[in-house]
Amino acid sequence: MSEATPPIPPYDPAAKPHKRRPRYRGSHPRRFEEKYKEHDPKRYAETVAKVMASGKTPAGMHRSIMVAEILEVLAPQPGEIAVDCTLGYGGHTQEILPKLAPGGRLLGLDADPIELPKTEARLRALGFGPDVFTTHRSNFAGLPQVLAGAGLTGADVILADLGVSSMQIDDPTRGFSVKLDGPLDMRMNPQRGQSATDYLRRIKPDVLAEVLADNSDEPHAAQLAPQLAGKDFRTTMELAEAIRATLPRVGKDELALTVRRVFQAVRVEVNDEFSALETLLRHLPQCLRAGGRIAILTFHSGEDRRVKKAFEAGFRDGFYAEIAREVLRPSPAERNGNPRSAPAKLRWAKRA
Repeated sequence: MSEATPPIPPYDPAAKPHKRRPRYRGSHPRRFEEKYKEHDPKRYAETVAKVMASGKTPAGMHRSIMVAEILEVLAPQPGEIAVDCTLGYGGHTQEILPKLAPGGRLLGLDADPIELPKTEARLRALGFGPDVFTTHRSNFAGLPQVLAGAGLTGADVILADLGVSSMQIDDPTRGFSVKLDGPLDMRMNPQRGQSATDYLRRIKPDVLAEVLADNSDEPHAAQLAPQLAGKDFRTTMELAEAIRATLPRVGKDELALTVRRVFQAVRVEVNDEFSALETLLRHLPQCLRAGGRIAILTFHSGEDRRVKKAFEAGFRDGFYAEIAREVLRPSPAERNGNPRSAPAKLRWAKRA
């Protein structure tokens, strides 16, 4: 005798209908928006672990760089005041906060209105309340104003990771990367300033040639500038194709580097990154308490040169008691496990 069919539950008009995940083409999701497993790392930890084990960064997720080295040079202590000038995904902050307890607090700065609320929610879920962790939507050039607004005269620990976060690179709608086609935007804060499309449309060839040389050491700057300046590129792929078409005799690997260097140089200008960095470096001695420590992660020579010179000048003038004499680099293991860490350079200074 067969078993009785279980009764169908009565209809409940208040119950929410089951919502199926949108289907994607093929056996594996390819578009950024479809990578549902990597976008929900807590639910699909096994998949995320496999992606990371293969030496890749999961879509929409940032892997913090040189965490152990940063903790060593900053040496955060209980009761101290810390500032993460580039909060991003919050990976560095997540490691610093427990070391400030009891009695310490951390201020997290970030200009990105899209990612900042996500990171705040992520860290709140880990138990870091407003009494120990606050967020501030600000570029790091506004550090003095943020400290003053929080009623602080200075900090004991300051970190600035100048790299673009993986959430921004991987999201094609932000226009930072040629990896996927998207609008040519590149703004850290999409609500302010001009996009990369507007910037290239308005710039003159001679100015762009200087920008490419200064911001990314691009050896083909003179050839590229007349073909890119004053043109109307709407997408990342349009710009990349124009760069490739300008240098038909350049090898494939060198051409790929040139595309990345052009994107970097334009991004620096769109976000006025060097001006913001110079402002931060100028104010740092006044933002650090006696004995305070600062660590800065850079990702290209233009940034590193500015940090190195500022720290050396601060040491000569007696603002800093110690500075890094040699730049610190990611370990071979970290570079192998996270290729995006490869260009990173870490410099530090200690207030007199």
